[in-house]
Amino acid sequence: MTEASKARVLVVGCGAMGGLFAAKLSVVAEVVGYDTYVDHVAHINRHGLRISGQTELLAPFKAVSDAADLTGQAFDAVLMLTKSGQTAQAVAALSHVLQGEPLWVTLQNGMGNSDILLEIPGSQVARGITMDASRYLGPGHIEHLIRGRSTFLGPLRGNADDAQWLAELLTQAGLPTQVTADPMDAVWSKFVFNCVMNPVGALLLGVNAARYEVAEVCDLIDDMAQECRVVVEALGGRFAFDPMDFVQQVRSGALPMSKHAGSMALDIQRGAPTEIEELTGFVVREGQRLHLPVPICKTVYRLVKGLEKARALQEPKP
Repeated sequence: MTEASKARVLVVGCGAMGGLFAAKLSVVAEVVGYDTYVDHVAHINRHGLRISGQTELLAPFKAVSDAADLTGQAFDAVLMLTKSGQTAQAVAALSHVLQGEPLWVTLQNGMGNSDILLEIPGSQVARGITMDASRYLGPGHIEHLIRGRSTFLGPLRGNADDAQWLAELLTQAGLPTQVTADPMDAVWSKFVFNCVMNPVGALLLGVNAARYEVAEVCDLIDDMAQECRVVVEALGGRFAFDPMDFVQQVRSGALPMSKHAGSMALDIQRGAPTEIEELTGFVVREGQRLHLPVPICKTVYRLVKGLEKARALQEPKP
């Protein structure tokens, strides 16, 4: 991409977070969305994608539901924002039809996503996190729930300069982004937060007040976070920021408590698969491998697996 050209970005997964990023990026770049939900894609192509809440925007951009429609196209970046469990399928569909050598980027939750991107021969791969939160309301409509702190982005294969242009583009789009030479410190920080708060939010039926106003739940959260920290540190991980800083600020009243109890709670509500395996499940498996006790994580993991199955049997996912 030359300085004078307009960046082409393929956003893979145009649901809650992918939709938010695609809509905002479409203001400053040429964006194409790829999502397998046909009705959602059709609505975007006819009417654009509406963002409400913290951001008010109606964004027209092209979207496709079949990877074959992207055959021969070249992009400067491919931004992965599908659910973690859909990563391998999406990469398999795209890696053989796209031309050129885009920067493959994951801002997804959990572990394992970047490993799949690194399997693409010769690919430049960047990883990062975002602390924004959104939810999918229906075809063509995303609600921006929380405007988070700065997005972090950095290289896993390549160098920091390779990701600098994308960070600047995201910042221009209203998603402040900073490049770091090693993105894993930030990734581990958000990982611990998600491993704890997402499944607890799901188990409490998406009622956020129950995560913050019940003393026994607060104790559970703190103990679970400590188990996660011990495992991450045993793996050599470090933290760019205190994983539970946001939680402490809400508890102290420094930040208002929102109604959002995490993406996993929203997945359970609609009977869809969660990211429990890539989050708390990872801590459980690594804890066992490293002979570290993680009894609280293991119990929460088991309960969410059961809840996931129970909810899926109650009604079909949309």
